[in-house]
Amino acid sequence: MRAPRGDVRAAVLQLLAEEPMHGYQLMQLIAERSEGAWRPSPGTIYPVLAQLEDEGLVEVTRGEGRKLATLTDTGRAYVTENAAELGDPFATLRDNLGPQVDLRGPVEDLASAARQIARSGTVGQQEAARTVLREARRSLYLILADDEETSVEPQGRSATPSE
Repeated sequence: MRAPRGDVRAAVLQLLAEEPMHGYQLMQLIAERSEGAWRPSPGTIYPVLAQLEDEGLVEVTRGEGRKLATLTDTGRAYVTENAAELGDPFATLRDNLGPQVDLRGPVEDLASAARQIARSGTVGQQEAARTVLREARRSLYLILADDEETSVEPQGRSATPSE
């Protein structure tokens, strides 16, 4: 999920008001606070940090191969004086999206299992895994094709489209 640049700016400022952070920490906390709905990329976070540094709101110190961003006194004053304008970008995003289910964990688990079979499985196991992965893809598209709200169905759902 991408958010407008202003929301990224507000989120970064609010998080840095809590404590100094590395860019990766900012990305992780934004994902957590948005309940997985929004995870800005390094290509979004680092330019925002550079812009805030140019404005004198953030100081970025480099050490041990990492960049630590800290609000300056001017930055703290800005966050305090503009709290209403900055709002809560996390709540706004959650409200706009409605309830969401975070599928990243199950997708990562599936990819991990597939990599393990690719590395260690026999040819027969790899072929079986390919069939399972194709079936999973078909099943996911069937969920999207349903007009009604889809609930969890028992395993063994037999309706599958042809490839």
